[in-house]
Amino acid sequence: MNADKLKKILADHKVWVESLGKSGKRADLSYADLTGADLSYADLSYAYLNGSDLNGAALSYANLRDANLNGADLNGAALSWADLTGANLNSANLTGADLLRANLTGANLIRADLSGAHLNSANLTGADLHSAGLTGAHFELEFKSVRYFRNTIFSEAAIPWVILHPRWSEWADSVTFV
Repeated sequence: MNADKLKKILADHKVWVESLGKSGKRADLSYADLTGADLSYADLSYAYLNGSDLNGAALSYANLRDANLNGADLNGAALSWADLTGANLNSANLTGADLLRANLTGANLIRADLSGAHLNSANLTGADLHSAGLTGAHFELEFKSVRYFRNTIFSEAAIPWVILHPRWSEWADSVTFV
């Protein structure tokens, strides 16, 4: 996507957000090629980004609250300090993504691939990690606050956090450690 078109979409979206949907236009970047785009500090709350290619994109400090990133490719994306509260990341590719201190409160990470992702100090309170892949993911977080992680794949290094989860006994038979 060319820079001018992206600027226009972001400007219209800003008006839409600030007017509470009364004017402007909600950003629809579904299936857009945003490879390597610099969207740091961008307000993409409630935006449609499903299926978009954000491979290597800079999204640090971006507001992605309640954004639809279903099936998006965020491989190697920089999402440190991003607000992904309530975001739909179902089946998203977050392989090697930097999610340092990202807010993923209530995020839908069902079937998301977080292999090798950096989740240090990320907030996963109420996040749904059902069938997510966390092989090789790096995290130092309070895992007890994760809402759901049945059928999830973890690295063995995650064992201390995972088995301390209050619902570990319910899901132990479905979790895989590699």
